[in-house]
Amino acid sequence: MKTRREILMTGAALSASFALPRSTFAAPVAAEGWRQFDVVTSLEVAAPAGRSQAWIPLAGFSARNWARAEGDTWQTNASSAGIVEDPVYGAKMLHAIWDEGTVAPMIAVTSRFSTRDRAIDLTGTGQAEALSEAERKLNLAPTTLIPTDGAIKALSDKITTGADGEIAKVRAIYEWMVENTFRRAATRGCGEGDVATMLKVNDFGGKCADLNGLFIGLVRAAGIPARDIYGVRVAPSKLGYKSLGANSPTITKAQHCRAEVYFSDHGWVPMDPADVRKVMLEETPEGLPLDAPSVIAARKMLFGAWEGNWLPYNTAHDIALPGSQGPAVGFLMYPQVETAAGRLDCLSPDLVKYSITANEVNI
Repeated sequence: MKTRREILMTGAALSASFALPRSTFAAPVAAEGWRQFDVVTSLEVAAPAGRSQAWIPLAGFSARNWARAEGDTWQTNASSAGIVEDPVYGAKMLHAIWDEGTVAPMIAVTSRFSTRDRAIDLTGTGQAEALSEAERKLNLAPTTLIPTDGAIKALSDKITTGADGEIAKVRAIYEWMVENTFRRAATRGCGEGDVATMLKVNDFGGKCADLNGLFIGLVRAAGIPARDIYGVRVAPSKLGYKSLGANSPTITKAQHCRAEVYFSDHGWVPMDPADVRKVMLEETPEGLPLDAPSVIAARKMLFGAWEGNWLPYNTAHDIALPGSQGPAVGFLMYPQVETAAGRLDCLSPDLVKYSITANEVNI
C-alpha cells in the first residue's frame, strides 16, 4: 500500500513526458490508440471546525468510443468515505466525513481512466444511436444557471436565422460564439457558468464554464440536445498548442469544461468554442487575432474534434451534494468542503487546500 507521501508525489517520476511539443497546429484524428492516466487528488481540511465533509469529483464519465472510467482508490483518516452518485446525471464523487476533533483531516484519491482523440466527419451521413426520450429531455432542459427561453431563445433564433438543419444551426452558433465572446483572464477558476446573468448584463466574457455554458444554452434553445462535460486537462497538447494542455504533472488549476452537441446522424459531437478564445488570449504573451493561423486551425478543429489529453468528470448541473447542509452547486469540477462553519470557498487555497497530479500509465 502506498504511503500518503507516495500518493502526493504520484506522477513526478514521469514529468519528462510532459515536455512541450513542436508547434505544428495539427488536428486530432480518431485512432485506435488509447492513453491511460492516474489522476491523484490530495485534500486537507485546512481549518476544521466540528464535523467536516468533502466531496471530490471522480472519473465517472464513460463513452464507448473515447472515454473509460477504470476505478478509484483512496487513503484517508476520515471516519467514513465512499463513492456516491448524483441521481439525475450519475455524476460520481467521493464523499468523506471527519468527526469533530480529527487531527489534520486528509484524503488522497486516485482515479484511473483511459481516453483517446476524437474527430468526427460531419460531411457524410452517420449512423448514430438514437437518444432515449429521457436523455433528449435532460439535454434540452434549462438549469438554474442556463436558461433556454426569453433572452437566450431570442438570441439563438437571431443567430440561426436562415440556417437549414441541425449542423448549420449549431455551426452558426459556434461561429457567433468565437466572434462575439471573449476570455476574461481575471475570472476566478473556470467561471461561475451563470449564463442568465451574462445575458441580463449583456456581458459575454468569462472562462470555459461561462462561454461553453452560453454555447450549450444557445444550442438547447434552438431545440438541439447539448451538454457541458466538466473535467480537467491531464497532459500537454500534442497539436502544438501550449494553451490547450496541462504542461506540468501538477494539474491543480487545469480544470476545463468542454461541450458536446447531439446530431441525429452523428450522435454526440465534440465542440469547444471557449478553447478558441483561450488560444487567442493565452497562446502568445501579446494575444492573437482571429485571423492568426493557430486561431484559424483551432477554430476549425474544435467544431467536431477533441484531443485526448483531458479527464471527463461528469455532465451534471444543480447538484445537491449528499449529506450537505448547503445549497446545490451549479456544477462539480472542484473539490467541495463543508465544516461547522458552512460551505467553504473551493477556489480559496487557504480554506480548501488540495492538489491534483496526473501520471500517464504505459499500456
